[in-house]
Amino acid sequence: MKKLFFLGVVFLSHLSVQAQDLTYQTPPKAIADLVDAPITPRVSIAANGKWMLLLDVQDLPSIADLSQPELRIAGLRLNPRTNGPSRVSYSTALKLKRLSGGAEIPVKGLPTPAKISEVSWSPDDSKIAFALTTEATAAAGGQIQLWVLDVATATASQIPGVRLNSVFGTAYRWLPDNQTLIARTVPANRGQVPDITAAPTGPIVQENVGRTAAARTYQDLLKNPTDEKIFDYYATTQLMKVSLDGKTQPLGQPGVIQGASPSPDGKYILVETRHRPYSYQLTVGDFPVKVDVLDLSGNLVKSIADLPLADNVPTSFDAVPTGPRNHDWRDDAPATIYWVEAQDGGDPKKEAPIRDKVLALDAPFSAAPKEVVDLPLRYRGIRWGNNTTALVSGGRWSDRKVMTWVFNPTTKAAPTVLFDRSSQDTYNDPGTPYMKPNAAGRYVLALGGADKQTIYLLGEGASPEGNRPFVDQLNLKTRKTERWWRSEAPFYEVPVDILDVDKRLLVTRRESVEQAPNYFLRDAKKKNKLTALTSFPNPYPALGTLKKQVLQYKRADGLPLTANLYLPPNYKKTDGPLPTLLEAYPAEYKDKSTAGQVKGSPYTFTRLTWGSPIFWVTQGYAVLQNTSIPIVGEGDAQPNDTYIEQLVAGAKAAIEEGQRLGVVDHKRVGVMGHSYGAFMTANLLAHSNLFKAGIARSGAYNRTLTPFGFQAEERTYWEAPQVYDKMSPFTAANKIKTPILLIHGEADNNSGTFPIQSERFYNALKGHGATARYVVLPFESHGYAARESIMHMLWEMDSWLNKYVKEAPAAPVN
Repeated sequence: MKKLFFLGVVFLSHLSVQAQDLTYQTPPKAIADLVDAPITPRVSIAANGKWMLLLDVQDLPSIADLSQPELRIAGLRLNPRTNGPSRVSYSTALKLKRLSGGAEIPVKGLPTPAKISEVSWSPDDSKIAFALTTEATAAAGGQIQLWVLDVATATASQIPGVRLNSVFGTAYRWLPDNQTLIARTVPANRGQVPDITAAPTGPIVQENVGRTAAARTYQDLLKNPTDEKIFDYYATTQLMKVSLDGKTQPLGQPGVIQGASPSPDGKYILVETRHRPYSYQLTVGDFPVKVDVLDLSGNLVKSIADLPLADNVPTSFDAVPTGPRNHDWRDDAPATIYWVEAQDGGDPKKEAPIRDKVLALDAPFSAAPKEVVDLPLRYRGIRWGNNTTALVSGGRWSDRKVMTWVFNPTTKAAPTVLFDRSSQDTYNDPGTPYMKPNAAGRYVLALGGADKQTIYLLGEGASPEGNRPFVDQLNLKTRKTERWWRSEAPFYEVPVDILDVDKRLLVTRRESVEQAPNYFLRDAKKKNKLTALTSFPNPYPALGTLKKQVLQYKRADGLPLTANLYLPPNYKKTDGPLPTLLEAYPAEYKDKSTAGQVKGSPYTFTRLTWGSPIFWVTQGYAVLQNTSIPIVGEGDAQPNDTYIEQLVAGAKAAIEEGQRLGVVDHKRVGVMGHSYGAFMTANLLAHSNLFKAGIARSGAYNRTLTPFGFQAEERTYWEAPQVYDKMSPFTAANKIKTPILLIHGEADNNSGTFPIQSERFYNALKGHGATARYVVLPFESHGYAARESIMHMLWEMDSWLNKYVKEAPAAPVN
């Protein structure tokens, strides 16, 4: 029997308040066809530069798929039938292709269609491991199997008897011998699922005695002892050594093993195991954790740390737990563990000349740890190179400062500064150091030159003319930079991989306004030598070439702004101003110079995602997409101190620029946003008369419900109550007279955007006679997934825009 699902819809106006039961609706055909356009395959390139793997992507899941059983516990969302994540975008088929040329080779041995995830090349690129999820049947439950693809024969086969436990993500790692994997598996004979129907034996009690234990708002938390038992049941893993010939060996005892990483030499395993006491206010990432080293027989070699529940970490963005953290293997050494320890008690507000310290411990782990490097900023990551060269990064959120240092991992010499800038200064972003896998399959710095002191940087190339990606080489001693290559108009071309440093041979992904993204082999020494590797077609041939223009204009105070303007394919200047849809997502900045930098590129191909406003060019609208709405607070001032004023000024400037160009009818403009963009939408309707209607999806509207910070706001409600109150559109619900459409996923798991935010906001609007509609999408999370949900969302939006924007009713007075 076919299932019928009904949406919860509540509509109100000054004339009526009514609940509605609707079946799923479909938007106009032109929009629906774009949603159903074929999805471009994913691409993965072998590190040896010989092979390309193409992965077909599944179509949008159905609402029936989405409504399968789901556990929402400890900050995780699990499918109890498979013992893995409940919401996965699977690949359905695999093909191989030689980069040197030749046809695509379909991979044999796979079921049709397949549900493929967790794809990983072996260290020598001769094989590819992946997870394959099977459906539950009447005879057996679903499971996540371990499969291996032999590249030479393009044949895939299952490793029998291995049921992966993917609760914590990718459930296996290759050993450097290319024949063995370490896998997290579902324990055999684990028994029946704990009974969730049993009557409680008492109340649920939480207590705090004088400790400061602030926490941000999280979804899907443990709520009671039964939840704890369910979590243990599904999260408990048996570590297993798995050979490609099918031999398996259990390693150690079962536990809630979140991570199991082999050492680069393949002799040890670094294991992180979560354990009780659990928390009802924090997610699994803050539960107590034991860090151990095992050998390949599963014997305990060394207990590295046992860290308590991280429930007393300050709410500042740079705050961290005390004690050791971020344990991992040094990628360039056989078996050296490193970790980080805060020197400021984990509190960035404390003065400390040394903020973090990196320590290391070599096998056999019997000596005292060695200090590796001291940092004046909070640790952000290390890129290992060799025994004499590594890069370490640190940052400070309060002023967005980021630094990268060069240091010698062998000696405790002071590091030297390589980069020092604002994280928001995209114009001066030097790029990301290129990493390549070594023989163990661990990614290390690609170091060139006779002295191994040259690194290679791949960057977005932000500039006043838009992004122009590049590849540079930089000598770490002389600090001299040489540019290999830079993307040239009218194309947007991104470096994906460096196949040969000496020959300067690159793999790039190239696109233009008219040409869909495809992969190419580029010889950076020869400007025009370009060889196509793929030929993915335009997924929207019926749409034609979208008319896209990157607008550059200024806010009233002179701050430069940008927006992407899209016009209907057949639009002519003589058609005059159009009804317009403006979409944005505000961003906070600490200085005007970075806030005004140009974003994006005028040469990118437009790919339509489910939440895009660009669909409405098919309906005769002009669309202002990715409209920059910077919120700036310089010096001691914080951005949100003047949030409302800057928000309105940014939106007003975009509309005026479209009006100046003669394409935007300023009397018929709608505004939309998702998440923080929904928060923006509600505020614009409450504090301006710029718009005819608003569409707010999955937003938060009452900041007292996120009292320990939100978005980029570090201050708590008690530190800045006037900011929280003024920014909350809930407190201004009585001012909103412009029609507003609220849409929310019933199962939103994003921090802060609980569905109750839309529910209570709608009630406040209703209580003050607003024109509003509230749509709840069953089973949907913060981002929507099911085809029926997306089609209905687009139908709701189209109907709302046509009624309140295109038909231009009389302007409301807020």
